[in-house]
Amino acid sequence: MKVNKLGIDMMHQFEGCKLHAYQCPAKVWTIGWGNTYYPDKKPVKQGDVVTQDQANILFEMIMNEFAIVVRGALTKELNENQFSALVCFAYNVGVGAFKKSTLLRKCNINPNDETIAVEFAKWTKAGGKVLLGLVRRRKAESDLYFKK
Repeated sequence: MKVNKLGIDMMHQFEGCKLHAYQCPAKVWTIGWGNTYYPDKKPVKQGDVVTQDQANILFEMIMNEFAIVVRGALTKELNENQFSALVCFAYNVGVGAFKKSTLLRKCNINPNDETIAVEFAKWTKAGGKVLLGLVRRRKAESDLYFKK
């Protein structure tokens, strides 16, 4: 299982790329394509700046780390769209939340369970508020997950 172009494009679309550190809606310092830490695990901090090439390399490295964690948490074989949607989801909510999620549990029981779409839709809040961007992202992730 690998993250396909649709998954990478989705992450790029929803994360956007900012070369100067900013605080995301959850008040976490973020840079590049939605990265909150660097390969050495140091957190992004106010005032940090990266080039576009650095942002692209950082995204690739960290996205691959997320893919490894997602792959390791799965007990069923998924198709590339399903796997890519889950990596996109985990990249946004974090691996800890992903590993504890009912979404993962349902994927490991029956990857074709239609109620998995409902599980994506539950993850639309940041800082205690429903965000329209997260509503759109979860719908896109769910659509990709069930895309044939």
